[in-house]
Amino acid sequence: MNDTQGHGPERTAEAFREVFGHAPAGVWAAPGRVNLIGEHTDYNDGFVMPLALPHTCLAAVSPRSDGVLRVHSGDAPGGAVELRVADLVPVEAGGDRGGWAAYPAGVVWALAEAGLLPGPSAGRAPGADLHFESTVPTGAGLSSSAALEVVTATALNDLYGLGIAPQRIARLCQRAENAFVGVPCGIMDQTASACCTEGHALFLDARDLTQRQVPFDLAAEGLRLLVVDTRVKHELGDGAYANRRASCEAAARALGVRALRDVPFGELDATLAELERLGCDETTRRRVRHVVTEDRRVEEVIERLDAGDTRSIGPVLTAGHASCRDDFEVSCAELDLVVETANAAGALGARMTGGGFGGSAIVLVEEADAEAVSKAVTEAFDAAGHRAPRIFPAVPSAGARRL
Repeated sequence: MNDTQGHGPERTAEAFREVFGHAPAGVWAAPGRVNLIGEHTDYNDGFVMPLALPHTCLAAVSPRSDGVLRVHSGDAPGGAVELRVADLVPVEAGGDRGGWAAYPAGVVWALAEAGLLPGPSAGRAPGADLHFESTVPTGAGLSSSAALEVVTATALNDLYGLGIAPQRIARLCQRAENAFVGVPCGIMDQTASACCTEGHALFLDARDLTQRQVPFDLAAEGLRLLVVDTRVKHELGDGAYANRRASCEAAARALGVRALRDVPFGELDATLAELERLGCDETTRRRVRHVVTEDRRVEEVIERLDAGDTRSIGPVLTAGHASCRDDFEVSCAELDLVVETANAAGALGARMTGGGFGGSAIVLVEEADAEAVSKAVTEAFDAAGHRAPRIFPAVPSAGARRL
C-alpha cells in the first residue's frame, strides 16, 4: 500500500487469523519517517531532525512457546516464512541476508543476543506468529525497513514484558539491521520510528542519543511540508552508501578524531587544508565538507524553529540539497528536478530526504501554494519522461505504539 488508507487494526487482525488460524494477542504500529534536515550525519555521530509520518507498518502478533518464528506479510508474495529462533545466524557471522523476513528475524536475534530473550545457546527461545501490513512506501527513502523492525520489537517488548525503553528499542533494531541483515545504517530511522511524537520533529544527537521534541505544527502557521516520492530507486545506491560511510570514517581516522562530528564548523577550511596535506583526495574532502556543514544546518534549523521563524528554514533545506548533490553526491536527476521545479514554482525550500540515489524529496510550501507546486512538479516529470511522482503531505505523527 502506498497511502495511509486501507489498513487498520481490525483488518490486520483478521488477516492474521486467515494466515495462522487463530486470533492475535494484539496489533501494533510503527511509522515511517521523513528527515527534515541532517542527511548522512547520523553515522558520523552528528545531528539529525526527523519526523514520523502517518504511514505505518502494522503487526498483528501472538507469542509462541516452542521457539518458532512465523512471519507473514500482506505486502509480499508467498506464504508465511518459518524459522527457528535458535537457528538464526547474522550476516556478520556468515548467515544469509535473505529477503524481507530477515528484518523481523534480525530483531528477534538482537533481543536474544542482548540477553532479553533466551539465546541460541540455550537451545530454546520464545517465538511468535507475526503478520505485517504496511502503508509506508518501499524504496522511497521513508524508512519502511525501520518501521518493520520497530513494530516487531515493540510488539515483543509488550508481549513478553521486557520493559525496554523506546530509545533502546531503536538501538536494538539498528543492531539487527547492521549485524543480522548487513546494512550499515545509522541510528536515525529506528529512533524516529520508536520515539517521535505527534506534532513535533525530533532533534537527535546521534552520539549520545539525547533527544528533544521540537514543536512543528505547520498547519497552524499556514504551511505544508510535501513529500515527493520520485518512485525511483537506483541500484547503485546500496554499495554507494557503504562507500560514503567508509570514506567518512577514513577521514576521521586521518584527522585523529572519533567522528566527523568532532570537526568544528569554524575550523572547516583549516581541516580541509589539513586533509589535503595528508594526501586525502578531493572527493574525501567534499564528503567531510558535507557532513560538517550539514551538522551546522541542523543547528540552524533548530535555532529558527525555536525562534518561531519556520518559513526561514526553507533556504537552509535547499542549501542542504545542494550539499547532498555536489559534495556527497547522493542525489539524482529526478530529485534535482523536484527541488529545482518546486523552488521555481514558489516553494520556500526543498531538498532530497533519506539516503539518496532516488527515493523522496521534501518541499516546504505555503498552504495556498501546495496545489500549484505539486502540479508544477508533476508536469515537469511528465515533460522529462519520468513516471508520475507520488505527492502527499508530511504530517508529524506519533511513534510506535499498541493500537
